[in-house]
Amino acid sequence: MILLRYKLFPFIMVAFVVVLLLSNTVAVKVAKLGPFFFDGAVILFPISYIFGDILTEVYGYKRSRVVVWTGFIACLFMSFVYWLVGILPAAPPWGGQEAYQRILGQTPRIVMASLVAFFCGEFTNSYILAKLKIFTRGRWLWTRTIGSTIAGQLVDTALFITIAFAGIMPGTVLLRMIMTNYFFKTTYEVLATPLTYAVTAWLKRVENEDYYDFKTNFNPFMVTMEDLR
Repeated sequence: MILLRYKLFPFIMVAFVVVLLLSNTVAVKVAKLGPFFFDGAVILFPISYIFGDILTEVYGYKRSRVVVWTGFIACLFMSFVYWLVGILPAAPPWGGQEAYQRILGQTPRIVMASLVAFFCGEFTNSYILAKLKIFTRGRWLWTRTIGSTIAGQLVDTALFITIAFAGIMPGTVLLRMIMTNYFFKTTYEVLATPLTYAVTAWLKRVENEDYYDFKTNFNPFMVTMEDLR
């Protein structure tokens, strides 16, 4: 089992899920900084992609696939709980029902947008990174982390902004949000490359693992017991 074989894999999985849940909650706020529009998750969500790079580079695509699905299930449960609490009758002395619905009541749509976008974006990211690792024979980590990020974040950002805010924001604002978020998140990860290098090298030493996906089935839906070994 993964949790028994590796010392730090469980902690990375938990950290990934925490970042994903927090990102989906704070994404309901749209902020404006100068001429730029961005959702609240932009300050946190790129970290999940850094986790994805590290997971795929060290443990392989099939194990990172388990982590991604774990995050998806946690997001679905979070969304259900927010919805369930929202429809419960509010006590008369409590005047926060409207505020609750205005913020957390949007969460199911945000989570749906995040799930679709992250599913496509993260698996695009992991697939490209895993394939580039084989192509480069494990050299030039920066080409894999940056190259996979450019493709994965483009897919993720375009899908998320469109699904989450279409009909709420004007089309011109949506386009500016996509461009701003994509630029910020991609730059964020490029600047984090030295940290990614350091963490990846450390994990490879501690876990005694440097996985290559030579025979991996890259179908994102094919989560099997083999992935847990």
